[in-house]
Amino acid sequence: MPVAAAVRTMAVPTVISQLIILIYNIADTFFIGRTDNSYMVAGASLILPVFNISLSISGLAGVGGGALISRLLGEKRPDEARRVYSFSVWLSIAVSALFSLATLIFMRPLMGFIGAGENTYGFASSYAFFVIVCGGIPTVLSNTLSTLIRSVGESRKAGFGITMGGIINIVLDPLFMFVLLPDGMEIIGAGAATCLSNCIACAYFIIVLIRRRDDRILKLLSPFRLPSLKSLGGIFGVGVPSAVSTLLFDLDYIVIDRLMAGYHDIALAAIGIVLKAERLPLNIGVGICQGMMPIVAYNYASKDHKRMNDTKRYSLKLGLVCAAVSIILYEIFAGYIMGFFIKYPQTVQLGTDFLRVRVLATPLMFLSFFHVFLFNGFGKGGHALFLGVMRWLVFNIPMLFILDHFIGMYGIVWAQTAGDLLTVILSFVVYRVFSRKNFTQHIHEKMKACG
Repeated sequence: MPVAAAVRTMAVPTVISQLIILIYNIADTFFIGRTDNSYMVAGASLILPVFNISLSISGLAGVGGGALISRLLGEKRPDEARRVYSFSVWLSIAVSALFSLATLIFMRPLMGFIGAGENTYGFASSYAFFVIVCGGIPTVLSNTLSTLIRSVGESRKAGFGITMGGIINIVLDPLFMFVLLPDGMEIIGAGAATCLSNCIACAYFIIVLIRRRDDRILKLLSPFRLPSLKSLGGIFGVGVPSAVSTLLFDLDYIVIDRLMAGYHDIALAAIGIVLKAERLPLNIGVGICQGMMPIVAYNYASKDHKRMNDTKRYSLKLGLVCAAVSIILYEIFAGYIMGFFIKYPQTVQLGTDFLRVRVLATPLMFLSFFHVFLFNGFGKGGHALFLGVMRWLVFNIPMLFILDHFIGMYGIVWAQTAGDLLTVILSFVVYRVFSRKNFTQHIHEKMKACG
């Protein structure tokens, strides 16, 4: 189909599922905020980076395996694609189980590392137990299966499973928090609702695979066979940079939380809400890139460079338009957005100021991970890893400490814009060098073919 239609077909279900993911993450904060307990809100917010670390495992197996499956299909190698799929599924189960176990064993030092104090430790650890320890495997597996299913073009089924899990979580949150459990245990109810909804989403994907029993690639009970060494390198070559980038993204959030905790718990609660609220345009951008990546990967492998470049340009324009619209809306409605989550006046006022600053980085954030998704689609995990490391360890995280030192609390909020501006400049330079080299190689191959 035409490029624009192909991108929309792949991206729209993915964007919807990303929005539902955002909504069900926000739902916990919203319903916890109904208690007007800033410590409980801060405790739940502290777990967001740790929860996202568990999702990085699905990036290791899902993004690495999914991008390779799309390229293998472009090369007309379905048997190897099936082996990559099987390995990716078992990899996600094994690593997520280890992460959940490690979280349980090292709960106390982990809570101290992310900044939980005596007022927030109990809330944060209770939430982590249900969301990460109990719900780790189904959460990771459902996200991995969603990415793998999308890699063969089934974007609607992939998006529906994640969307369904999010809607169920939104329904279960008030039931568990305010009906089934007594006052003071709302955060346990929110964690239990999230865990159960992810289990149901995982069950949906298993049913999808059962119904695809005649599929040559996606089979629930396909015999475990290791893919080739080259394919293993392809999985980890893209999956590891994807996971590392997510880990560094979460490290950035942890640093923000720890620096804000050095001021007061009101600031910590405010930035916790802002970091969730700002993810609306970010998740839309991620959804566009996730829809784009299989098309780019397939056409890169099949050497249809014109269609690949048209896909890239259309996705880029779409993402930047969404980012521009989000800036306008957030600047106008920032106060209403904060008031939606919590009514405590000091938290609302501080969060409104934070949100209006943070949203200015939206187009820069989109451009930063847009290039990472492109390189993942090309199978160039080294380029993606380089950009991820430079973005977080060289630009963004050091910028947090620098601006906090010189400007104070608001410097922490401005750091994202300053750091990502440098990242975008570097990303364009790296992509320009890569595309020139790739174009030269393509010309040489054509000349060879012509003798």
